[in-house]
Amino acid sequence: MILKAIILGIIEGLTEFLPVSSTGHLIIANKYIDFTGQFANAFNIVIQVGAILAVLIYFKDKIFPQKRNIRQTRSVYRLWAKVMVGFIPAAILGFLFDDYIDEHFFNPTTVSIALILGALLLLFAEAKLKRVKVRSTDELTFGQSFVVGIAQCMALMPGMSRSASTIIGGLFLGLSREVAAEFSFFLAIPTIMGAAAYKLFKVGFSYTAYEWLILLIGTAVSFIVALLVIAFFMNYLKKRKLAPFAYYRIILGMIVLFVA
Repeated sequence: MILKAIILGIIEGLTEFLPVSSTGHLIIANKYIDFTGQFANAFNIVIQVGAILAVLIYFKDKIFPQKRNIRQTRSVYRLWAKVMVGFIPAAILGFLFDDYIDEHFFNPTTVSIALILGALLLLFAEAKLKRVKVRSTDELTFGQSFVVGIAQCMALMPGMSRSASTIIGGLFLGLSREVAAEFSFFLAIPTIMGAAAYKLFKVGFSYTAYEWLILLIGTAVSFIVALLVIAFFMNYLKKRKLAPFAYYRIILGMIVLFVA
């Protein structure tokens, strides 16, 4: 079980912030390493907290106020206000449909279809980005934040990818790739923390000591790997497009669909 937790933690860290769907990859991996059931579903959500901790560390200068810098502090507060506005749609729909999604969509077939559909949307969004209108999160409006939050709701279907969904929404609004990705990271903080807390609340924290250890190991591994991936992805977006990730999604989706 510990080895499985390490493997899944690596997969989570590698895929959480890339537009390829961490949940989709975890569902596929769970299937083939024989790690399924209620605890496995909760594990997939909870270890994402490790990835969020990586965001807090990497972007600490942008998301934590500095008391001696009034301008930066105001910028941070405005950013968090935008993040919470963007969080509202997913919070409502996730609360209403969580059980239904767990029951009907957590399977390789659904994931493969979502991977391919998300890839096509990502390619279309890339093609539509003719002129960048927003080059920093400071320029992002509350209305745009809400629309990106609506786009994030596509990720309620496993395989769509929360990162891809928010980036797609951002690109359609004219956000640069870097800003779309950055806001996607910030929006992940309340979204994933809320989802993890909700999962734990639903089961009443009724895990054994060994299961808590497994959760801790998976979370720690995902944190380390995600921190490296965030640095890579932000540097990648400065010079390159997102098309390779879309092509990867299509290939993986077709393989999984064929096998499933």
